Amino acid sequence: MKKIVVGLAVVLGFCMCTHKPSGTLDVNKALDYCAKQTQRTLTELETDSGIDYTMMPRNIMADEQHWNCRKATKEEWCAGFWPGVLWYDYEYTKDKQVLEEAENFTHSLKFLSHIPAYDHDLGFLVFCSYGNGYRLTKNPAYKQVILDTADTLATLFNPIVGTILSWPREVEPRNWPHNTIMDNMINLEMLFWAAKNGGNPYLYDIAVSHADKTMKSQFRPDYTSYHVAVYDTITGNLIKGVTHQGYADSTMWARGQAWAIYGYTVVYRETKDPKYLDFAQKVTDVYLDRLPEDKVPYWDFDDPSIPNAPRDASAGAVVASALLELSTYLPNGTGKRYKDAAIEMLTSLSSDSYQSGESKPSFLLHSVGHWPNHSEIDASIIYADYYYIEALLRLKRLQEGYGVLG
Repeated sequence: MKKIVVGLAVVLGFCMCTHKPSGTLDVNKALDYCAKQTQRTLTELETDSGIDYTMMPRNIMADEQHWNCRKATKEEWCAGFWPGVLWYDYEYTKDKQVLEEAENFTHSLKFLSHIPAYDHDLGFLVFCSYGNGYRLTKNPAYKQVILDTADTLATLFNPIVGTILSWPREVEPRNWPHNTIMDNMINLEMLFWAAKNGGNPYLYDIAVSHADKTMKSQFRPDYTSYHVAVYDTITGNLIKGVTHQGYADSTMWARGQAWAIYGYTVVYRETKDPKYLDFAQKVTDVYLDRLPEDKVPYWDFDDPSIPNAPRDASAGAVVASALLELSTYLPNGTGKRYKDAAIEMLTSLSSDSYQSGESKPSFLLHSVGHWPNHSEIDASIIYADYYYIEALLRLKRLQEGYGVLG
């Protein structure tokens, strides 16, 4: 019965969300909404014995009203997003209670800086939490955690292949000798940061090598991306490009393309090499050209059930945030086009069609986690909220005449 309800929600809910974004986006109103929802979540996490700071909000299914939380372990790749949401909310509200909770939840991830790498997700886990924490507080203890974790992430780098191994656990069961997923592009930011903030300068070289090999091997001629690149560990050559979370090996999985847009924007920021700026635009343009009218993507651009396929608000939020930054590196015409596209995306995401409103304490509805695994379909997911509030803060800074980065 539950599957039927979710299926109907997908068919009915997403068919209603196809209109072009309308109205003017009020950034402060949207951020006030995020602040209200953040307080709702904090209240929900309270128990008679207080808050368990090792339990992180992860998702709310379509037919649910409350967060499903998961223990902050090395396996829980999303554990850094809720602390990151709190840091962003504190940045906007300057609420000292939110600051205290951000510190408490962030501290629960310190263990990641002194254990062996489980997989590539250390950037998501630590830079979204400790990275934002250090940016806002300059706490030297936070800096050390980031530097130590960057060194740990670097242990997954294979110099023969030239990329970071994403999933050690998938090497044998899938016969993927060295696998690199597009999500890994986001973790490079922590390596770049560490290299210029007292860490090993070699971390910069690892990040550049990873970006270059991914650019060469993990994209099709039309600049759509493979979710997973499988490499030979002896020659370093590409064996094949496949998917793990997309519809098929040959399709454009929305969130994978979103990671590429965001990732290469960061690589350009950190290197100022124009080839990355050019590439960021190419992977962006193929995404923008295929968006539906309301600018929020279907979970996979090639799902044959479109227009009855689920949307992925998380991919929309990631791209909106990335395009606001990318727009600042380009001449007025191109830059304005990307900025305007980001505002259209945020306008849709801030509408009743996508905001959770009173129904749930999350920010957004309608994200897809892992369709092939039948997991988190048409759900509120914490990383959608993280990139949504990040994008809103970036737009607010631009509107106030500041740089896009805090």
